[in-house]
Amino acid sequence: MSQQSSRAMLDIEMKSTATFKVLKNDRVGRYMVANKELAAGEEIVSEMPFVVGPKAFSYPVCLSCYTDWPTTLNDKLLCSKCGWPVCSIECQNQPQHKDYECQIFAQANEKFNVSAALEEANENGVPQLECITPLRLLLESEKSPEKWKNEIKDMEAHNKIRSQKKHWKSDHVNVVEYLRNRLKLNRFSEELIQTACGILEINTFEIRTVAGFSARALYPTVALMNHSCVSNTCHSISPSDFRIRLRSTVKVPPGGELYGSYTHSLLPTMLRREHLLEGKHFACACPRCSDPTELGTHMSSLKCNKCDNGIILSLDSLDPDSAWKCTHCEFTTSGAAVRKVLQIIHAHVEAVETISGADGADAIHKRETVMKKYHSVLHPRHAFNTMLRHSLTQLYGRVDEYLLDDLPDVVLEHKIDMCKLLLQVLDVIEPGYSRVRGMTLYELHAPLLYIAKTQWNYGVIDEAALQSKMIEAAEILKESATILCLEPPDTPEGQIGLVARESLTQLEESINNF
Repeated sequence: MSQQSSRAMLDIEMKSTATFKVLKNDRVGRYMVANKELAAGEEIVSEMPFVVGPKAFSYPVCLSCYTDWPTTLNDKLLCSKCGWPVCSIECQNQPQHKDYECQIFAQANEKFNVSAALEEANENGVPQLECITPLRLLLESEKSPEKWKNEIKDMEAHNKIRSQKKHWKSDHVNVVEYLRNRLKLNRFSEELIQTACGILEINTFEIRTVAGFSARALYPTVALMNHSCVSNTCHSISPSDFRIRLRSTVKVPPGGELYGSYTHSLLPTMLRREHLLEGKHFACACPRCSDPTELGTHMSSLKCNKCDNGIILSLDSLDPDSAWKCTHCEFTTSGAAVRKVLQIIHAHVEAVETISGADGADAIHKRETVMKKYHSVLHPRHAFNTMLRHSLTQLYGRVDEYLLDDLPDVVLEHKIDMCKLLLQVLDVIEPGYSRVRGMTLYELHAPLLYIAKTQWNYGVIDEAALQSKMIEAAEILKESATILCLEPPDTPEGQIGLVARESLTQLEESINNF
């Protein structure tokens, strides 16, 4: 992975398929372009991971299925061969554990320190688990030397920048010294091990298992894409086998560069850029980051409390220390002051975002409370409002006390308004066939139908108007089904895509029966 940047004059072709080409130049290294015109939703590449393993700073997990370990306080199952955490005999014998670290730990007689791993002091995860994924990568480099040489070893590791960071020192202790000294793997040099750590830090994708647990995986081809905060691709990863499928979200012309996003698109510019600088080691200067209004979405804009209609914008959104000024009055404030405000609000948003629908009505009430609390501070389409709105559109109609059949029209209208506001933002920052757009369209169609039915029942609209509203909802549902059916069927979104397709068939039959 490397940052978006202007091109050097000389591009060398490294690889070519029917859908994409890999080019290389001195300025950004390798990157991907379309090899033909790509339609929205077209698959570009499908790829299995080179290596899969626990995330950095991992808490105790089964080394095969990444389930939280131990599954119960009294059932601390360890692999009978190496003494490291697994959750079952089946997991003990899975190739990803048995054929990799298990043999190394057994040979070195290096056991997992259960008591140390379960100490409450492990705020940043268990140090002993930091070695697992780098070790798997190094062992796979020996099993697949050609693939390692051609696709992996030259991936961006940012060793020079990382060597100045605190994490480099912890990697040296927890990974480099652990592998070379405790596990007797001095055939791997210190530089190679740190490079493996860097490749994983910069290039891996988060994956989720069928049971919903997270891990990370390395996909050599998909990782070649440069970053943009408005990407023209999205990827889906099957929880069954971790195959990744990359597809275009909008039409891409022949030779058009393919971009992915390395950060959460619903964050404001200041926090996105900080995340990219800290985690990926570059300062993003994409068109969205360069525009204080975030391409007119105002996802970073604040309301001015010194005048009626003023909006506070950064004078230079690429400079975190830049002053912020009101568009209507003379009020200004510092970048440091804005950062402090954003950090406070972000902490509140993150706290309520951890409350799931399983917690019932609280999941809705707490989010609504935060939106109201900062109503006079944040622009209506600010990133934090957008994040909360995204969650609320999924929760209304799905949690106890707020099931769809129970919602009064005023709440249905509220859900519709939130979906439409969310779509206004998504049209700019995640245009085309993006997963979040598909889900939002799905959430929009049902309240439209409910309200239309209520209006018809009470004689507010006639049959022609009802049919018109049903056709509008069907068009929305059709686009949702088109997008979500591109997702793997073993994902929640893929399942909703299939439900949307069935619902569309039934709705179209109802329309045709008028």
